[in-house]
Amino acid sequence: MPSLIDLRRRIRAVKNTQQITKAMKMVAASKLRRAQERIMNARPYAVQMQRVLHRVASRVDPSIHPLLTIRPIGPDSKTLLIVVTADKGLCGTFNTNVIKAAGAFVLEMRTPTVLGLVGRKGRDFFSRRGFGVMFELIGIFQKLSFDAAREISKVAIESFLSGEVDRVMLVYNEFRSVMSQRVVVDQLLPIFRAEVEEAPAGDAQTTPGTDTRRLIDHLYQPSPQEIFNELLPRFVEVQIFRALLESNAAFFAAQMTAMDTATKNSGEMIANLTLYMNKVRQAAITREIIEVVSGAEAL
Repeated sequence: MPSLIDLRRRIRAVKNTQQITKAMKMVAASKLRRAQERIMNARPYAVQMQRVLHRVASRVDPSIHPLLTIRPIGPDSKTLLIVVTADKGLCGTFNTNVIKAAGAFVLEMRTPTVLGLVGRKGRDFFSRRGFGVMFELIGIFQKLSFDAAREISKVAIESFLSGEVDRVMLVYNEFRSVMSQRVVVDQLLPIFRAEVEEAPAGDAQTTPGTDTRRLIDHLYQPSPQEIFNELLPRFVEVQIFRALLESNAAFFAAQMTAMDTATKNSGEMIANLTLYMNKVRQAAITREIIEVVSGAEAL
């Protein structure tokens, strides 16, 4: 049975831990508010840009730009998988879920896959296990800016255009709410082209209840080549930046939830230890009283 001194020391240590987790929860909540504002402001632009470019790309010849060219996936095809994790832990299953999704993707593909690692936790996990790594980027979430997305986009586009990889995928945590994050695996390159069907003469209506869109001719000014040369690289940058913002907000939400749970568990542990300490002290007092009474009777 532990002594009263040992129990008091343990209670004091748990109280100190509780203070730390409570402070970390408050810091995460403060940072989450700013991160949530950034992703809520950036998400509509990124989603609408994605929707517009997918529709426009479906109405042009894919050979007009190399980022639209779909290459057949065979045994020798190589995929670049960009994995976005956090630089820190103490955030529940945030990093584990992304790492599991990335590992499952590599196993399911059964084709050569090289990784682009964003975040220290993903770098530490995959580099120790012998995975091929094209690039790694850590420490960007302290001051997250568009330059980080531009740097990642440059590596991805150059490797795709050079033929080093035939496809670029992106896996990250999407922020949905404070209590919920969702792991997303998206194709970044080649850029997805929405499915369309050619409209009959004189019919430009969309069939109700279907996602298939009628093929409508567009006039381009300047030329489609110039438009795609400018917009497609920017589109890749915006989608990567959105993924970074989503992951950043999701991390602070996961950390706040984890620290809140840790604070509550610390409170329960303190209550249990205090109750046990009182029982030990009561038993010691009872034992001393019995010894005194026994001694008095012996006299």
